[in-house]
Amino acid sequence: MNYISRGFCGGSAPCLPAEILSVATEPPASTRLNAAPAISVETLCKQYGTHWAVDEVNFIVPKGWTVGLLGGNGAGKTTTIAMIMGLVVPTVGRALVLGHDMALDRHKVLSRMNFQSPYVALPARLTVRQNLNVFGRLYGVPSVKARIEQLTDDFDLGDILDRVTGRLSAGQKTRVSIAKALINNPDVLVLDEPTASLDPDRAEWVRSRLRAYRQRCGATILLSSHNMPEVEQLCDFVVIMSRGRVVAMGTPQELVEQHRCHDLNEAFIKLARVP
Repeated sequence: MNYISRGFCGGSAPCLPAEILSVATEPPASTRLNAAPAISVETLCKQYGTHWAVDEVNFIVPKGWTVGLLGGNGAGKTTTIAMIMGLVVPTVGRALVLGHDMALDRHKVLSRMNFQSPYVALPARLTVRQNLNVFGRLYGVPSVKARIEQLTDDFDLGDILDRVTGRLSAGQKTRVSIAKALINNPDVLVLDEPTASLDPDRAEWVRSRLRAYRQRCGATILLSSHNMPEVEQLCDFVVIMSRGRVVAMGTPQELVEQHRCHDLNEAFIKLARVP
């Protein structure tokens, strides 16, 4: 049984052979198989002028899974994520999160989501504590002070909590950004390069906390990353895009085996070059 709907190519570009897109995978043991998906992307398209940035993309993310959405520069993954978050309106198709169409009803679900990206800066003149307090109140978090204390412990923010955010190192900003993304205990968490600028030891430390959060809260995570070892560690399933289309899906191990590669990094390079 397939638990993730297979994407397909649109337009005139050739699709990959059917056997590549017809693998099955088992969900995490804690996932209810009959539950509605946390994220459902249905025939999603976005056109800018004559260019289709996203062209007939289909996939689902079951509740409780971590799914990687991968692609090279210009593959369409950032636009896809923007439509999933309700920031960009699709030209065709729809993106649903927890059953709500994000182009029409995103206000009904935003309090149960959050997002992290090293490319989206927090207000630079506020301290870390002030930033977390502001976002906690925006999300209606009860006992914001207690939640900030918990995140301070979880992400070792004690020595920077009262420092101005704009003066932090890149790695420190990354940790604060992830803490911000967890301020409301989101059911759906969208992560863009969650360990960017972190040294290997600190990156693994952050990944362990993300794994613990998912296990503790049953959260669903959509992860975009160019760090293939990280994807292999965190993701139950992977969706790879190229030129606006889905070109492959499967578990990291399935993709490696199907394409006769040594690791996911090699498989990604091979698939990202599909014409």
